[in-house]
Amino acid sequence: MNTLRIKRVPTVVSNYQKEDSDDGARQVGGCGRNCLKQCCIQGAKLPLYAYKKVKDVVNEKASSGDENKEQPVPFLDSLVLGEWEDRMQKGLFRYDVTACETKVIPGEYGFIAQLNEGRHLKKRPTEFRVDKVLQPFDGNKFNFTKVGQEEVLFQFEPSNDEEPEFIPNAPIDVENSTSVVAINVSPIEYGHVLLIPRIFESLPQRIDRESFLLALDMAVEAGNPYFRLGYNSLGAFATINHLHFQAYYLATPFPIEKAPTRKITTAGNGVKIFELLKYPVRGLVFEGGDTLQDLANTVADSCICLQDNNIPFNVLIADAGKRIFLFAQCYAEKQALGEVNQELLDTQVNPAVWEVSGHIVLKRKEDYEGASEQNAWRLLAEVSLSEERFQEVNALIFEAIACGDDEKGNLTENMIEEPDVTPPSHEDAGAINNSSYPAAMVAGKQECLVQQ
Repeated sequence: MNTLRIKRVPTVVSNYQKEDSDDGARQVGGCGRNCLKQCCIQGAKLPLYAYKKVKDVVNEKASSGDENKEQPVPFLDSLVLGEWEDRMQKGLFRYDVTACETKVIPGEYGFIAQLNEGRHLKKRPTEFRVDKVLQPFDGNKFNFTKVGQEEVLFQFEPSNDEEPEFIPNAPIDVENSTSVVAINVSPIEYGHVLLIPRIFESLPQRIDRESFLLALDMAVEAGNPYFRLGYNSLGAFATINHLHFQAYYLATPFPIEKAPTRKITTAGNGVKIFELLKYPVRGLVFEGGDTLQDLANTVADSCICLQDNNIPFNVLIADAGKRIFLFAQCYAEKQALGEVNQELLDTQVNPAVWEVSGHIVLKRKEDYEGASEQNAWRLLAEVSLSEERFQEVNALIFEAIACGDDEKGNLTENMIEEPDVTPPSHEDAGAINNSSYPAAMVAGKQECLVQQ
């Protein structure tokens, strides 16, 4: 089998991102970049935000009961956005993203277009492999331990005493591999940051249950529906093979958040699973759950299934952690095989999580000026799996969810509910066999039992 490769223009996420040839041996006294590697980390301190672990899925009723428990500092306004603005004032970004033109494209969906000409300039092409979602971490290539400490906003960890705490100068916990929030020096939008779980463990871009719960915890802690987190797998336009999520603030609804859905089923842990309707990219939506851990585990198990089956995907954590969108995609594979229209390729748009969600970053003025709902739809339709492939992938996902619940000992007869058989609100969304989804999940449960 031939390796699929495409010539990529890498997105620069740190001011210290360089090619391997520039990354030679460093002097023992430190590399001079004040980075997060052993050469510079000894004795260093960074702010630490310890958040209170939330057990239940956040909803209006639950959040109103916590009004008397204030955060030690306003997490979103002061720490994330305030510190991000501080780094902007210090000139750490490659361009001023707040000066980029942005508009809502007229039409039913309200796709958002941004003109960001600075995001692709003066970057050297690189070979990017698209046929393997899981690839080993390579410490010789750029990774987030090579960023400057000035690019890190704070450490982000659960509180030990169940109460939130902010420490302005805390030692960097290398042994326990702290998680950190850092700026993206090539921002897409205001407040664009990176959440890097367990940074010193040198994890490849690969979701696990613990890291996904951390991302969900950050969305809950921010508590604002306009602050969203996203994830791109390798093969779905992740550009750094070091585990990370992205996040930024944009005070307008994403088109994906307004798309109608149809309920497929409810898992035994209370997580409701929906299918998107009348949207150019086929995808699943996850909500609810008996606990936040249940919601995180269900989505994480779905992502792990896609990873293990070498299926590229994107994830959007929306509505302050209440809704999670999951998209398997095939654009990079089509691109490598020469199956994408040249007109779309000429736009140089890489449809990662933000584009798939309806926030499309355009790099040429003519594309921005000519942006239309029809053009946005054409691009995103190329991202989507076919209906047949979508059903095959969903069967794999539901089998994985059933197995994941089995590992917890939830071997109950009513683990999978019957699907919601209410007809879709849009007849032209495409009819789907209501029984196929729970059947796949039940079949998955039976297979788990046989394996045990």
